[in-house]
Amino acid sequence: MISAVFSCQGFGNVAAPIVGIIVTACFKSGIDKDVLYLDYVWRIIIGIGCIPGVCTLYWRLTMEDSKRFQMETAKAAAANADEDMLREKLLAKQQFDVGAHIEAKSGNASSSSRRSSSGLEAEKAPFTATQSMVGMAEKHNGAIVEEEEQQQQQQPNGEFRIRRAKTFAQYFGEWRHLKVLLGTSIAWFALDVAFYGINLNSSIVIEAIGFAGHITEDKPSKYIIRNCLGSIIINLLGSVPGYWISVFTIEKLGRKRIQLMGFAALTILYIVIGFAYHKILDKSIPGFVVLFTLAQLFQNFGPNVTTFVIPGEVFPTRFRATAHGISAAAGKLGAIVAQGGFMQLKDRGGKNAFIDHLLEIFALFMLIGFFVTFWIPESKGKTLEEICDEREEYY
Repeated sequence: MISAVFSCQGFGNVAAPIVGIIVTACFKSGIDKDVLYLDYVWRIIIGIGCIPGVCTLYWRLTMEDSKRFQMETAKAAAANADEDMLREKLLAKQQFDVGAHIEAKSGNASSSSRRSSSGLEAEKAPFTATQSMVGMAEKHNGAIVEEEEQQQQQQPNGEFRIRRAKTFAQYFGEWRHLKVLLGTSIAWFALDVAFYGINLNSSIVIEAIGFAGHITEDKPSKYIIRNCLGSIIINLLGSVPGYWISVFTIEKLGRKRIQLMGFAALTILYIVIGFAYHKILDKSIPGFVVLFTLAQLFQNFGPNVTTFVIPGEVFPTRFRATAHGISAAAGKLGAIVAQGGFMQLKDRGGKNAFIDHLLEIFALFMLIGFFVTFWIPESKGKTLEEICDEREEYY
């Protein structure tokens, strides 16, 4: 189900250039006369992109939380209630002991004052004893909180032990849990370096195979529309099929196997395309298209789907959203590194002259993703309780 939801991204990747074609066609005459009309085009396209986002936000805000999440929330609330009740019982017992102690001291002090004093001194003694007892009670009560904290820190078999929920830091402080979070985060980061480095610059590939036309000779509207058509073709050939192959095989092959297979295939493809970039383009443009399409296919029939699915399954319910968010944030960091860092080098030595070396760099990141995937457990055919450490002590 998660993979099917995520794979709708492929339809979005196709819908985006379709919207671009429609909006460009609406401003075609204006764009051909003055390219500044493109300013209206991209603003309208972005505005249209906000519509599904707003709809999704409304549906999510009105959506009921999953039954599992509600159960875990109730479990945590019950644990806190038990803890509060135990604390109240402990406090009541301590207050009872203080009262009994005060009464005993009061009796002893009164008896002593009657035996040792007479007249005015006998009248003052109870008052002095009462002051002493009040001070003693305040001192004893002041130690209650400290004593309670010490008792809470006793061993699990201790009489007054209060169960404490493990925190996020404590849970991931154990290497067996931390390595899973590192595996999902680094794998997502490595993937997105290449994924966004290539997909946000697909026009370079479209131009390299000659599909886009000539920016100086063709009309601006025609050049843009052909780029949009090229993007649609690339997505339909590789990306969309890759998404849905993952959907239909993920329960048979397993998440981890698909991710390993995808990273391995991408490593090989980027090495081949990178080191033979100019040779392939010079000798066989169809061959280049095939290799590039295969790379798009294995991005999605591979880590682009699984890096999203796996973090949603391998962490306990209490930490799942946070751990998934950390993994996703690592991926977006990879996108920033790609677009703000590596892709700034693409024109080093001439226009798009560094693309082949960037593909070689992307191959290295795919290799990194391959190795860190071994830190991630396989979740195929398992319940969430079996996959992650859903033990009572974490609630």
